[in-house]
Amino acid sequence: MTSKPIELRLWRQFATLAEELHFGRAAQRLHMTQPPLTQAIAQLERSLGVPLFDRTKRSVRLTAAGAALLPEARDLLARAAALPGRARAAAQGEIGSLRLAFVSTVGFGPLPGWVRGFRQAHPQVALELVEATSDVQAELLARGEIDAGFVLHSPGALPAALEHLAVSTEPMVLAVPHAHPLAGARTPAAAQVLAEPLVIFPRRIAPSLYDAVFRLYQAAGREPQVAQEAIQMQTIVNLVSAGLGLAWVPDSVRRFQREGVTYRPLRALAGHAVPRCETSLAWRGEPGAVLARFLAFVRSESRG
Repeated sequence: MTSKPIELRLWRQFATLAEELHFGRAAQRLHMTQPPLTQAIAQLERSLGVPLFDRTKRSVRLTAAGAALLPEARDLLARAAALPGRARAAAQGEIGSLRLAFVSTVGFGPLPGWVRGFRQAHPQVALELVEATSDVQAELLARGEIDAGFVLHSPGALPAALEHLAVSTEPMVLAVPHAHPLAGARTPAAAQVLAEPLVIFPRRIAPSLYDAVFRLYQAAGREPQVAQEAIQMQTIVNLVSAGLGLAWVPDSVRRFQREGVTYRPLRALAGHAVPRCETSLAWRGEPGAVLARFLAFVRSESRG
């Protein structure tokens, strides 16, 4: 017996003969003459080391080995026939995988709907989602461990090395402990806001937003009193609820209804505009077919 791979044509000839159980009819279906078919089946049997057919002058029947192999041969032929279509679908981004990272704030916005809609439209694309802060995403992109990521930053402040698609822009709002006097004030006094301790994310995870918040205070002649740092926006809001201080968070975080926290939108503070934040889908280099398909989907959904 040889270990040489068996050609696909031999399996096709075997399956056809197994269906017809007649060399003449099988050869006709295969657009060949009978002697080459007889030789091909003999070659296949030699390669396998077992007979696949019992032959007499009047009949052709499958052996036990032939009957056992027939379903597998049919499956092999069906999968081989499907390969060209799968190749075209892969080239068009209809099948494959996509590794996406996201900051937690995107979960309060359009991400769940986009994931659901994209999966429904492209069921053969496997989506792998990883929650990660923007700084971690930059490392993952550099190492090629994700294909793209939703990141949070000040408008226009993404690194030049990254390609990106801006998907939303929103103001930052003030998260205030519910029992704090500022929570019920019709127009919060700027001096009181500026004097309160601040709960904020570490600068490394979103330096452009961190700096924008600090510039707001410094423009009003104050330096923020950072009481506590936390990475996740949900944690920041929970710390505000505990009374550790105020926090500036993206407007979409207001969907996180934490007992003991009131959100106050402010257009300006001490005459200076409140910072805005932008969410972008970022990637490196030329997007692959599946990512290009996802980008087109997000663009379409964003316009809608």
